[in-house]
Amino acid sequence: MRLSVIVITRNEKANISDCLQTVHFADEVIVLDNASTDGTADIARSLGARVAVTEDWPGFGPQKNRALDLAVGEWVLSIDADERVTPELRDEILTTISAAPSQDVFSFPRLSSYCGQYMMHSGWNPDWVIRLFRRGKARFSDDLVHERLTVQGPVTRLNAPMFHLSFPDFESVLDKVNRYSTAGAQGLARTGKSASLWSAIAHGAWAFFRTYIFRRGFLDGQLGLALAISNAEGTYYRYAKRWLMLRYQATKRGTPEN
Repeated sequence: MRLSVIVITRNEKANISDCLQTVHFADEVIVLDNASTDGTADIARSLGARVAVTEDWPGFGPQKNRALDLAVGEWVLSIDADERVTPELRDEILTTISAAPSQDVFSFPRLSSYCGQYMMHSGWNPDWVIRLFRRGKARFSDDLVHERLTVQGPVTRLNAPMFHLSFPDFESVLDKVNRYSTAGAQGLARTGKSASLWSAIAHGAWAFFRTYIFRRGFLDGQLGLALAISNAEGTYYRYAKRWLMLRYQATKRGTPEN
């Protein structure tokens, strides 16, 4: 078997069909579902995917490694349910792996949208993601969120893009800000990092200026401003939640912190 595609899901009914239809060229498609209640797993099965279901949630990195361990192809393409492989990228992937390359790991550009607009600045473009690799030459980090691939050897770039429908509407923005900031706070706790209300404010302010000024988010118009604000909120909430964890722990010990 030449190419395996791996996807992890949880309640991705709105995305999974369109996602899988863009990777039908693979020799196998593996969907590792985390106990979805909206029929995601059934939709994936109806489209020919090999579906496995887990009840627990260890975090994005460990869950993707579980999916990777199910793959049997020589090559692995990892995508998310809200991502789409373009026809141009499909052709480039197939041409690349058919040529029996000496390289083991490949990246390609990803173009992401925010509330219906593809963001050309704000730190979102260019966005090179490592997603195609020879099985055994890469593993995902153990991060609960914002996982990354750790690879053996150099990374070669492909040219064709992937589309990322990251935030279709503002409800999804608010949902991700909440979920990802919680996971981020848990990540800070795992590494023993501290936080205070003032550090939360400072980190949030820096996230805004980095996105809107230094990464030229102002060139993305009004939605560039909205993205900078939501980035600031997500960063602020991550550190504020960590601060509140510490405050709660101190209260339990009988030594409340300010």
